[in-house]
Amino acid sequence: MPTTTAYPLEVFYDGSCMVCSAEMETYRRRNPGKRLVFTDISSADFDADQYDRTLEQFMAELHVRDADGQYFTGVDAFLALWGAFPSGSLYRFFAAAISLPGIHLAARAGYYMFARYRHLLPKRTSECDSKNCNLNHPRR
Repeated sequence: MPTTTAYPLEVFYDGSCMVCSAEMETYRRRNPGKRLVFTDISSADFDADQYDRTLEQFMAELHVRDADGQYFTGVDAFLALWGAFPSGSLYRFFAAAISLPGIHLAARAGYYMFARYRHLLPKRTSECDSKNCNLNHPRR
């Protein structure tokens, strides 16, 4: 779990995954003080090389990068992301709960299973991108 985090956080997510996109849209709407910047790694113009990572690494699990260039992945990425929300928020409660040793281990196992099999989830289509979802993906 991150101890100190430099903002803004860049959140790298798979915009072609309906579940991932919906969750990121929730965070985007509640973006506290614009501490979060979202990058869709499924976008045709995304270049993983500029981040010294491969697209496969990004696709394997959620990545968050702080303003100092430190990466957090998987459950630790969620902890960093949730830490951007104000104290007393539900997300900070989630972060505190999942940081507990036994719960953290269970969350890591659960996230591993989700990440491993998320390719089986429904994908967003170009129709969704242009008509129904209309997500705004600001870039840094």
